[in-house]
Amino acid sequence: MNNDIAAYDLESSSSSDMKKIKNVNNEKSIISKIKPFCIGGMSGMFATFCIQPLDMVKVRIQLNAEGKNAIKNPFVIAKNIIKDEGVLSLYKGLDAGLTRQVIYTTGRLGLFRTFSDIVKNEGEPLPFYKKCVCALAAGGIGAFLGNPADLSLIRLQADNTLPKELKRNYTGVFNAIYRITKEEGICSLWKGSVPTIARAMSLNLGMLSTYDQSKEYLEKYLGVGMKTNLVASIISGFFAVTMSLPFDFVKTCMQKMKVDPVTNKMPYKNMLDCSYKLYKKGGISIFYASYGTYYVRIAPHAMITLVTMDYLNNLFKHI
Repeated sequence: MNNDIAAYDLESSSSSDMKKIKNVNNEKSIISKIKPFCIGGMSGMFATFCIQPLDMVKVRIQLNAEGKNAIKNPFVIAKNIIKDEGVLSLYKGLDAGLTRQVIYTTGRLGLFRTFSDIVKNEGEPLPFYKKCVCALAAGGIGAFLGNPADLSLIRLQADNTLPKELKRNYTGVFNAIYRITKEEGICSLWKGSVPTIARAMSLNLGMLSTYDQSKEYLEKYLGVGMKTNLVASIISGFFAVTMSLPFDFVKTCMQKMKVDPVTNKMPYKNMLDCSYKLYKKGGISIFYASYGTYYVRIAPHAMITLVTMDYLNNLFKHI
């Protein structure tokens, strides 16, 4: 009788331990799945906070490029912003930028790692073409989800460049989203989403696929560490800028456009129409009008994002 009780207790204890182990494994599995998204979002938010003033100057250069006698010198534009609007105006739209990172960068970086883990063979580096496919897919999905915040950011940054009668006077990202929905319809939150998605896909392709590929190549010569990560991020920044800037310029012009009070029509019908009219106005060079500023913004942003992401991955690798 006692032997039967002991055997039953042992079996119950063993069953209980197995359930605990299973629960722990399930928790670890869930954490491992959401970790790339959390780390990606935090990395993007930190980078955005650091780079926001450069982004403001970049947007102003792009908006000025549509007019005559456009000022393209980033230092002159930054000086004018500080003089006319105050130092804190360089951070106007930061709330929208951070909101966008929570959605967009969390999605694109998290999905890139998730897709990469799904398609890679255990123990083997992911082929470059698969990295490209994962980067394109993750960038497109992330951009679609983040477009409302991106639209709000562009409009907040552009508002002070508009005549007084055309100013929208949004008080923040959520006010912008609310008013856009109320005044223009919910679908308007995805206004300019085609160039936004195209820009995000090209940016992701240039940034993430080349970063991983550069790291794999550089590690043979520089070893694993911060130096390799920094050099790889600069390389990826160059490709990201060169591939995405034309789409970024078209996206900016479409998102800030307003109905012409004379013709009662929008200045651009779609992405192709916008691209064609801009090309007629300034040739191919107009799409790269803010290349220097855009590079200075994107390269550090990519570097900070990717290096921070690697740091956080190492910090939380046992979780």
